[in-house]
Amino acid sequence: MYKPFLLTGLLFSTMTMAQDKMTPELLWQLGRVSGETVTADGKTVIYGVTRYNIAENKSEKNLYAIPLAGGEARQITQQPGAEGGVAALQDGQIGYAYKGQWWEMNADGSGAVQKTNVQDGMQNIRRSPDGKHILFSKEVKLRKVSGSDFYPDLPKSDVQIYDNLNYRHWDTWEDGSFQHVFYATYDNGQTGTPVDIMEGEPYDCPQMPFGGAEDMIWSPDGTSILYVCKKKSGKDYAVSTNTDIYEYNLAARSTRNLTEGMPGYDMAPAFSPDGRYLAWLSMARDGYEADKNDIVVMDRNSGKISNLTRDWDGTAAAIRWSNDGQQLFFLAVVKGTEQLHAISLQKDMAATTAKHIRQLTSGDFDITGFAGQADNQLVVSRTDMNHATELFTVGLSGGEPQPLTSVNKEVYDKIGLCKIEKRWIKTTDGKEMLTWVIFPPDFDPAKKYPTLLYCQGGPQAPLSQFYSYRWNFQLMASQGYIVVAPNRRGMPGHGVEWNASISKDWGGQPIRDYLSAIDAVSQEPYVDKSRLGAVGASYGGYSVYMLAGVHNNRFKTFIAHDGLFDLKSWYGTTEELWFANWDIGAWWDAANNKSYQEFNPSNFANKWNTPILVIQGGRDFRVGIEQGLQAFQLAQLKGLKSKLLYFPEENHWVLSAQNALVWQREFFKWLEETL
Repeated sequence: MYKPFLLTGLLFSTMTMAQDKMTPELLWQLGRVSGETVTADGKTVIYGVTRYNIAENKSEKNLYAIPLAGGEARQITQQPGAEGGVAALQDGQIGYAYKGQWWEMNADGSGAVQKTNVQDGMQNIRRSPDGKHILFSKEVKLRKVSGSDFYPDLPKSDVQIYDNLNYRHWDTWEDGSFQHVFYATYDNGQTGTPVDIMEGEPYDCPQMPFGGAEDMIWSPDGTSILYVCKKKSGKDYAVSTNTDIYEYNLAARSTRNLTEGMPGYDMAPAFSPDGRYLAWLSMARDGYEADKNDIVVMDRNSGKISNLTRDWDGTAAAIRWSNDGQQLFFLAVVKGTEQLHAISLQKDMAATTAKHIRQLTSGDFDITGFAGQADNQLVVSRTDMNHATELFTVGLSGGEPQPLTSVNKEVYDKIGLCKIEKRWIKTTDGKEMLTWVIFPPDFDPAKKYPTLLYCQGGPQAPLSQFYSYRWNFQLMASQGYIVVAPNRRGMPGHGVEWNASISKDWGGQPIRDYLSAIDAVSQEPYVDKSRLGAVGASYGGYSVYMLAGVHNNRFKTFIAHDGLFDLKSWYGTTEELWFANWDIGAWWDAANNKSYQEFNPSNFANKWNTPILVIQGGRDFRVGIEQGLQAFQLAQLKGLKSKLLYFPEENHWVLSAQNALVWQREFFKWLEETL
């Protein structure tokens, strides 16, 4: 059923004599590293480290500096709160945002000065390249929503009044306010009157709910601002993914749409160093949020747009120009890992094709972002299933990433690391499916272990070498479980067709892929077939609910977090309807009957016979609270051992430190009781 283990797929498999193991409490003690920037002289890397205080249930982020050539790191901020949005300034200093204002200091942490005092603070702050202006975003109230908005004589009314979609998004109810882009003159800390370049427009920039400073950038000469926006409202907003890139000219105070006629997501604009070319990520189809992400480039002189990855069977992310403008670097998922790539740009940009793409890194790890470039190397962030994010350097011609930071080395040196194997499993339709198998640190092949099938969310999210602080494979395996994590249908990194095939087939081949994976690994003598569990969140939670009705007694226990239990009621309450429309379709359209009949977990309620832990966020508007409550109520009424873990203030994720620890403790407590 599967190919032999690939010895090259072993990660950190050398067993140590360490007696400690990863625990939920230890996981939350790790420093969370974020690459910020490289100083203008190319000698120093600035990065952030976020640490959580469990007792106070809050986090703090501080900045650190480390020589690019290697050496001792130095903490350069100590103020309570979080510093971020760091920028290298040409005068040798760095700028950063702190408590809604712009600060500047020397790269060694000395001479920190608050440079602005903008009323009510700013978000996503960027200083212009010439230092003459400052760019930021801020909320603007434009529409009446609350009862007191309409009836000022009733100030204690808390009613909300809507006459159109999108009345809520992710975890926030629409209150009539929108994020707008502002700029102001900036002269050694003195700021002029802010100008709202979206004045009166009921649209958001950055894009909600996850957009940030990458949605608004300066041109290299500081004469214009580019921003990403979906200029649609109501139902049109809810069913469309058509974001565009707009350019605002400061002198003319005029705006033009640079991506007119491009119907899908257009995002992450990035200028070449000389300003002649503009690159961005672009999806071709409106309404398909997981469409192939292509890299397109506009010649600013001619206006001509070239698609550089049109004939490449992959999807791109996180583009960055080389300092000389001759290459574009980007990230892409490749067979269960995320790797660094480069495109060598041709003199005729339109002649740049897939043959000019090179994969610069290769290994069982993820390259997750860029911090900057200095001379002939890039500073990148990297993870694997045994290690949280650290910074590494990679030569511009590629090669093995070299470690730069070691924030969590002391922790990992004291614990046993997990053995991780990559295997290829034959699916029911004859395809080869990559599956990660994660073993306990003290794994003994002569013993039998309870085994967990991990079901990934998305559904088109990669199952790569990520390091999660909730769905953490190292943590799961360290408690004595083998974890089976398949790259089932729908995941990027295996070609566009594999990625796209899950749409309208949620309960079909992807579920069969899951069963193929657990059945194949269960043939191993060290797997206790009488103690199998399935766990997952979002589409992974849907998968658990679906498996509960079709698993034919394979599993002994289930855990579903924010899963979709009944597709009809889910369609009626979720907010990003473009996703629902593309992946399953409207429930009243007969063309979508298969989704709502054969692929609807609630339709298999009569077959539920297994203990289940249901986890639900109260502020999850992507997968509404009714989904978890229906699943729990079914399990209770059928007399199944079941538990509801309800987080009133959490959204689709669990962000509070103490809530996260409750999540972990209940997760493993449930497994101890049922597996």
